[in-house]
Amino acid sequence: MINIIIADDHAIVREGLKQIVAEVPDICVIGEAENSSQLFDLLRNKKSNIVVLDINMPDKSGIDITKDIKLQFPNIPVLILSMYSEEQYGIRAIKAGASGYLQKVSAPTELISAIRKIVSGQKYINPYLADKLADYFNTAKMEQPHEALSDREYSVMLKIASGKTAEAISSELNISINTFYSYRNRIFEKMHLKSNVEITQYVLGNNLLI
Repeated sequence: MINIIIADDHAIVREGLKQIVAEVPDICVIGEAENSSQLFDLLRNKKSNIVVLDINMPDKSGIDITKDIKLQFPNIPVLILSMYSEEQYGIRAIKAGASGYLQKVSAPTELISAIRKIVSGQKYINPYLADKLADYFNTAKMEQPHEALSDREYSVMLKIASGKTAEAISSELNISINTFYSYRNRIFEKMHLKSNVEITQYVLGNNLLI
């Protein structure tokens, strides 16, 4: 039996995932969490074979949570589910220690295949992300400016480039307006940019917003 924990802050998403898994006799959902605190309580008290984790959690990013899981529970693999393309977050997820990255628009059968492959000790990476990883690890080039950003700063950068307002971004990431501006200022400083327009030009010029 494959025991999984589902971590997503949206109840409707968790229910949908449980319905998919319910059709598979050898996979069982043994716990669900809507934030990182609940997730780590489950990890301490349940014997899970895999965590299926949303990339956008209310208290921390899924990528940061993945790093924490690998520090505290290195033998428990993580499959990240995301509404974003592999181009945007796939490499960061794998670098953080995730064993797989899957878009939420993927077919239910692909989710089950990903879970089985990861639990068997392998990584689940689609051909597109595999190509991106090969380019990233095998191409000898200087680190690009955005690689210096934290995962939260990177997320803020992409949302700015997509044209969202400070208020909308703060709401989506569950942060205050002041915290948003702190992140933006760090982006300006680390990347030597001066405005939202320059952020947008950089993101589009590097094909980060797919």
